[in-house]
Amino acid sequence: MMLAENLQLLRKENGWSQEELAEKCQVSRQAIAKWESGESVPVLEKLIF
Repeated sequence: MMLAENLQLLRKENGWSQEELAEKCQVSRQAIAKWESGESVPVLEKLIF
């Protein structure tokens, strides 16, 4: 399973909207949408918190 699929699955399992996940990761909702579509990938160093 790819990152995009895993991210979307885990987000939905936790009952989070893209907006809620974006707030938790301190990124835009559009970034989450791009990650879930496979259009882009996160910069992992920025997500370590």
